[in-house]
Amino acid sequence: MDKNQNLKKKYWKKNLKYLAILLSIWFLVSFVFGILLVDELNTIRLGGFKLGFWFAQQGSIYVFVILIFVYIKLMNKLDKEFGFNEQ
Repeated sequence: MDKNQNLKKKYWKKNLKYLAILLSIWFLVSFVFGILLVDELNTIRLGGFKLGFWFAQQGSIYVFVILIFVYIKLMNKLDKEFGFNEQ
């Protein structure tokens, strides 16, 4: 197999690993915290609101935006590591 081809496979494998981790976090926050555990989390208050309600209405959106910035940072680092960065 070509060295460049092997490098691309390693790059995409690591990229997919990052995606799987970040999407798992988003799933945990939006579905598990916002839907499945909402009753348990509603016993805790955050800024006057029940925590389960907060996760369902705003928390998952905030986490998603944060995950976008984390993904950008991870991909910039990955691009530099594999020599795919633009400069």
